[in-house]
Amino acid sequence: MTVFIICAITLLFLLMLFRWGRHHTTTPVESQPSCATCDGHDSRCMQECAMEAAIKDIEYFDDEELDMFRDRQSDHYTDDEAEQFREVLYTMRQEEVRDWANSLALRHIEVPDQLKDELFLMMNDE
Repeated sequence: MTVFIICAITLLFLLMLFRWGRHHTTTPVESQPSCATCDGHDSRCMQECAMEAAIKDIEYFDDEELDMFRDRQSDHYTDDEAEQFREVLYTMRQEEVRDWANSLALRHIEVPDQLKDELFLMMNDE
């Protein structure tokens, strides 16, 4: 009879321990990517950053002269006009390139086709 009682108590103890462990396990906290770390591969991150950028003031990169190209299609730039964009692009820091591209988009300025490959390469090198 004593063995039965000891087994029953042990079984109850193990059951309580198991149930307590299920409710008190810690789950690892997943870090959410911020716009500073968004690399363009996560569409959710890109969408959230675009929404965040839309409510912030538009940041200029000493490129106010590019505002004259507002609403122009990317395939309608002359080589001299594309060179104006290139001058701005190559005078900024590498980590500013993605923000500059977002700034242009918010200002309804399309990047000239002549410059898109260079821009994308620089954005992916970050």
